[in-house]
Amino acid sequence: MPEPTRRSEDPPATGGETPRGVRMDDLMLRVWRETCRHVEIAESTAEIARLLRDFMPLARVIVRQIDRQRGVIETWADTGLSIREEMATRRAAVNVDQLRGLDSVWCKQRVHSVTAGQTGSDALNCLLPADIPPPAALVGHLTASRDFAGALILIAGPGERFTSQHAALVALLLEPFAAALENDQRLREMAALRAAAEADKESLLHRLGRTEFVESVVGAEAGLREVMERVDLVTRSDVNVLLLGETGTGKEVIARIIHTHSSRAPHAFLRVNCGAIPQELIDSELFGHERGAFTGATETRPGWFERADGGTLLLDEVGELPLAAQVRLLRILQDGWLERVGGRQPLHVDVRIVAATHRNLATMVSEGRFREDLWYRLAVFPILLPPLRQRPEDIPALAVHFAKRAAVRFSLPLVLPSDEDIALLSAYHWPGNIRELGAVIDRAAILGNGADLEVGAALGLSAQHALPMSAAGEPSRPQQPISFEQILPLDDATKRHIEAALTVTKGRIEGRRGAAAALRINPHTLRARMRKLGIDWNRFRQNDD
Repeated sequence: MPEPTRRSEDPPATGGETPRGVRMDDLMLRVWRETCRHVEIAESTAEIARLLRDFMPLARVIVRQIDRQRGVIETWADTGLSIREEMATRRAAVNVDQLRGLDSVWCKQRVHSVTAGQTGSDALNCLLPADIPPPAALVGHLTASRDFAGALILIAGPGERFTSQHAALVALLLEPFAAALENDQRLREMAALRAAAEADKESLLHRLGRTEFVESVVGAEAGLREVMERVDLVTRSDVNVLLLGETGTGKEVIARIIHTHSSRAPHAFLRVNCGAIPQELIDSELFGHERGAFTGATETRPGWFERADGGTLLLDEVGELPLAAQVRLLRILQDGWLERVGGRQPLHVDVRIVAATHRNLATMVSEGRFREDLWYRLAVFPILLPPLRQRPEDIPALAVHFAKRAAVRFSLPLVLPSDEDIALLSAYHWPGNIRELGAVIDRAAILGNGADLEVGAALGLSAQHALPMSAAGEPSRPQQPISFEQILPLDDATKRHIEAALTVTKGRIEGRRGAAAALRINPHTLRARMRKLGIDWNRFRQNDD
């Protein structure tokens, strides 16, 4: 049989030759090498264009992506434009009729030759550059994925024309260019996801008033040195930890550090406030429930223990749990098995418990309000966090930390506390501990509005609402309503309040940190009342010396 003849429009065989006698497989190997060497399609297109200029009258190579959903054509590579020009002309709108025309054209042939003044190529005009009408062009269809398509456009030099052999060569180039276009598209999607993740991270840091996610402990080398030494010991094991301390001493921060430095760090760290769960929902929240277990249970829901499986669960305010829930909690601590509400199948969980409370659990055990066996299970390794008034050496560093946080959170210029501010903060007894200190610095930053920190005024507001202190230095509970005989005369109450303000401001009356500003009255009015009540402001200044 005679050997079938190959049409000139068909691509040359792999072992054939290019129009200038170079072996086709050598050229394609070099093209694929450039495609794989460069991450961005603009770089690979520029290198491939240099190779092709030796084999065809090539002046410009353009790669465009067709986004059908948005109805746009975007230029991802153009060797005839600078980077700035390419960015300015990257996107162009296209209508539905043009897209349909392209589909119709490419259904017949993947590579089309277009010459100046040629009729019947209106569907391809939306792909050709509008700045300089090309004398001749080859337009190939790039199929990268179902979501988008592309076009490879080769433009001849002035007075040049493409032959059928050039069109056959372009047909072989469609596959490497389609791969380069798809890789570039995935790269851009990853960059967009990374940018979105960075934006979410910055937004979260701004809301938290931080500049990074690294969990640091202010005072780890000073007032909390013994605490951090015990934390370092317990992170090496997997025993349960009981954190004891007043409200606001940073128990959750310590719990997170225990988790972060333990072998469970890759898994979840969850916190549940036992005192905030309604008594009738404790079992459902902690242990989960099955669908239909009670009215409103429309679906099966895992509890806190299941969600923390493999990680750490912080049981905050564990002293608030009722006795019935303490019994069920004890079983999980003993053998790791639980049952959902309404369930019949026991479930095994592997959870490390870090419990925290401001209550005296030992006293509650002796009074029968907390199970003794549960106390022994939780208090395997107790850690006592000292109140802020017992670690005054940490107040300067904490004040600086909260001042930086306030500047970020409220978008204010950074103002650090002065020596006078530190003296005021150190003289306060801090019934709310670190949480109250953070609130005072936030308030001082807002009152100062970026000019300074109004620590005196902020402390004045805190002192008015502070709990009274007991003889042992502990915050006492609110007293019972006073009797008629115990009501102070108004002048005496006013005198005590003014003296408290003078004590905080160290006898200063005027200025932003003066007693008048703290009391929200005119300095002249304050002096008149002091004279009327017999208050000698020099006495407070002498006490400061």
